[in-house]
Amino acid sequence: MPSSAMSSTAMSHPARFTCRFAPSPNGRLHLGHAFSALVNVEAARRMGGTFLLRLEDIDTTRCRPEYARGILDDLSWLGVVPDGPVRRQSDHFADYAAAIARLEALGLVYPAFESRSEIAGAVIGQESATGRPAPRDPDGAPLNPFPRAAMSDAARAALRDQGAPFVVRLDMAASIAAVSDMGGGPLTWEEAQGVPEGPRKTVEADAARWGDVVLARKDVPTSYHLSVVVDDAAQGITHVIRGMDLYHATSVHVLLQRLLGLPTPIYHHHRLILDDSGYKLSKSNSATSLAALRAAGATPQDVLRRLSLQPTPST
Repeated sequence: MPSSAMSSTAMSHPARFTCRFAPSPNGRLHLGHAFSALVNVEAARRMGGTFLLRLEDIDTTRCRPEYARGILDDLSWLGVVPDGPVRRQSDHFADYAAAIARLEALGLVYPAFESRSEIAGAVIGQESATGRPAPRDPDGAPLNPFPRAAMSDAARAALRDQGAPFVVRLDMAASIAAVSDMGGGPLTWEEAQGVPEGPRKTVEADAARWGDVVLARKDVPTSYHLSVVVDDAAQGITHVIRGMDLYHATSVHVLLQRLLGLPTPIYHHHRLILDDSGYKLSKSNSATSLAALRAAGATPQDVLRRLSLQPTPST
């Protein structure tokens, strides 16, 4: 196991408060994005810290340059200006490959060759045979029904050598066992209450609920779980401030941080901005974009009022 792996409590954070806003340029920003960006930048200003911007553009099919330009334009209109250069994930695929290689050297990842249709069919069969819903992760997706033991490592290596398409999955059981072998105490994170710099409570991670998560896809050489962990460490993020919809995913992130010997930031999961039906605003649900609000005559102050926020003080 890597000798540099340390517990989250053993890691020391840089003195300067550093947070980030990390949208995906696969569409225009909406009010939910605006809220998260403003909560981040306001916390940085209150703490005399640093606010950074990251474009999570690993999906090179859906992410487009015009959306990236639109994000920068929308943030500038809101008065949200990062304190350093923008990090684009598409520039750092080599970093993610190195992280996967490290996990592979530890025997903690494996290539999985089942297609989405095969997985869906196996889930249906499992539910039919048991009369019960298949186990699901915290996001509601069925857990992978094809465990690592279903195919020998030699057979997987042979398929890989033949050029068969595959995803890279984390062996969750082996990874949790590896963390236990490393020592350093239980797998936890510190969750700030109320505001990002507020009092904290210790949350016990439960990564097992996610099953063997995908760390690299057939069409993209990484995943959200892996890249966000690598990027937060690379950018020196001390406080991850993001929506409550990502609260449970933090268990996977702190597991990867421990395995890779990376620091665990302090987390704060803020409230979500909901539509009139009570659902989270999202691009897939065609939430009204900031660009559309601007075209209709809205001002940054109008956005702040709708989000129940105060103007961001300038530095």
